[in-house]
Amino acid sequence: QVRLVESGGGLVQAGGSLRLSCAASAVIFDIVTMGWYRQAPGKQRDMVATMRTGGSTNYADSVKGRFTISRDNAKNTVYLQMNSLKPEDTAVYYCNFRTNYTNYWGQGTQVTVSS
Repeated sequence: QVRLVESGGGLVQAGGSLRLSCAASAVIFDIVTMGWYRQAPGKQRDMVATMRTGGSTNYADSVKGRFTISRDNAKNTVYLQMNSLKPEDTAVYYCNFRTNYTNYWGQGTQVTVSS
């Protein structure tokens, strides 16, 4: 069973930065997209950033210009660099690897931004 293991969350002051990492425990073939989602208390899980196999990216409007998604194919790892963090970015962040057949999710990592 492949697992996605996230790291890098934590507590940061507004204006600060964090870098999230998500590594697969084994090679996943035929990945269509890799991405990050977040869920704040009482809210639905929303897309933050995704990257397709060809390298094209998509960002939520609320994070454009502040967050950057990147990947290391050799390590089956996806990253999310988060700059200029705001209190409204506080949420549990989940990584996602999607193939044509399976949707893999990480366990989530808490990001808390204090004002």
